[in-house]
Amino acid sequence: MAGKSGNVKLIEQFKADGLDVMFGNPGTVEQGLLDAADQTPGFRYVLALQETVAAGIADGYARATGKAALLQLHSGVGLGNAIGMLYQSMRGHTPLVAIAGDAGVRYDAMDSQMAADLVAMARPVTKYATRVTDPRSLLRVMRRAVKIAMTPPRGPVFVALPMDVLDELNDEPVVASTVPDTVSAPSAETVARAAQLLAAGQRPLVLAGDGVSLAGAQQQLVRVAELLGADVWSVDSSEVNFPASHPLSRGQLGHMFGERSAAVVAEADAVLIVGTYVFPEVFPRLTGPFRPDARIVHIDLDSYEIAKNFPVDLGVVADPRPALTALAAELNGRLTLDQRQAAAGRLGVRKEERQRSLHDASPDGSTLERFVQELARRAGDEIIVFDEALTSSPTVVKHLPPDRPGDYFLTRGGSLGVGIPGAVGAKLAHPGRTVVGFTGDGGAMYTYQALWTAVRHSVAAKFVVCNNRKYRLLDDNIAQYWKERDIPRHDFPSSFDLSRPDIRFADLARALGADGVRVEKPEEAVDAVERMLAATAPFLVDLQI
Repeated sequence: MAGKSGNVKLIEQFKADGLDVMFGNPGTVEQGLLDAADQTPGFRYVLALQETVAAGIADGYARATGKAALLQLHSGVGLGNAIGMLYQSMRGHTPLVAIAGDAGVRYDAMDSQMAADLVAMARPVTKYATRVTDPRSLLRVMRRAVKIAMTPPRGPVFVALPMDVLDELNDEPVVASTVPDTVSAPSAETVARAAQLLAAGQRPLVLAGDGVSLAGAQQQLVRVAELLGADVWSVDSSEVNFPASHPLSRGQLGHMFGERSAAVVAEADAVLIVGTYVFPEVFPRLTGPFRPDARIVHIDLDSYEIAKNFPVDLGVVADPRPALTALAAELNGRLTLDQRQAAAGRLGVRKEERQRSLHDASPDGSTLERFVQELARRAGDEIIVFDEALTSSPTVVKHLPPDRPGDYFLTRGGSLGVGIPGAVGAKLAHPGRTVVGFTGDGGAMYTYQALWTAVRHSVAAKFVVCNNRKYRLLDDNIAQYWKERDIPRHDFPSSFDLSRPDIRFADLARALGADGVRVEKPEEAVDAVERMLAATAPFLVDLQI
């Protein structure tokens, strides 16, 4: 059969789907594919020194572009390295197209070096996982994977690519993958029912997640919240779903303890859940947290998430944008004068509270607050924040509030190490904007090699390590654990401590080719911000807090 090898045709298929950047770490069983990639004009390979880093950069790139990203892993060992980061992508619905090679179908019976069931490894952390075993279906399978990755609820997919399948000549046509249009609106009757349930509430509440951001429905959610005078809490949220500076924004519910969510929703008599599920904590409450008489409306494109854990009065499988648009119009025509005045009163109370908090807030004088305050003053609206600061996040968002879609990305999924590579990916997606990745000292050391990738590929992202010399979040969590079990407070476990030996992050950055500075006192923060923003190459700040 005349034609091109599967290696060449696969790269052509990637380009047809707009996947012209591959993030990865090379291996022998992928060498033919990587050789073909290197010989293809207009196709770029971004080299990382370890697969966790490659996956983190790809995740940040996909989130910042809103499109799929291509991730190359090396066989079972590479996939194993990336699994923690793929879990992040799965929980956050990032459309990653992950591939990994293996020695070949012909060697399956030999149980040879690096042999592993890649599909079984990938399945728990992906939306779809498969292996190509026939060269005549190579591109067909890849198009299917791209379609699944990009179809809401989006998520990572995995395709194992045996070397002998890729080496075979391939005569499949190269055509762009088909991604179905899933934008759908609820019926007029359903919208009327939703409005009826929500309008009657005296204590309305909105729980919103990343399905809002994916649908581009932030403005529509603001309109609905204002009509209802409802507080808005972010749930399982890592994008800008509701402007943080809005008076009705109440912040993040958190991801650890279910009692926090239960306390927030306890008094609500009308609840709108949109673009998320309830509740995503590590230790969720097992009994229903809502009032018995609460009326609950749940809108999501993913039918699986609706009423997954707790019953609702109305579940609506629809795209949040047209659903919220229709709901706002219905509420506008349905609300009585008394209901409008009550909603306006609730909104007015929140505005007054917001004004008082802004007036009464005083800087704590810490190095962290001084640094972020100065960064906000100098960077203006040009900044994109990738936030893995964890216990330092409240200070970051206080001065750099996540108000505009695409300006802020928060870690999700529970594994550390996304902050530095995520910022690299976001900067690759938006080279003309200032991108700052905040991380902690513990998280930074998971993926510090990403600085080398940033230098190699001239990705001038900025990085801030909020260095408190410990896994501070674990301190907070075990304090809660002690409290729940009536255990007297005592010294935190020594395994939470990172102070010995001292990690010199700026020195490490320089060893990897990036510049950096250590900030130990508040009065050094202004100069550090100036140096960081003026840098035309990757720059890291080791912020002692």
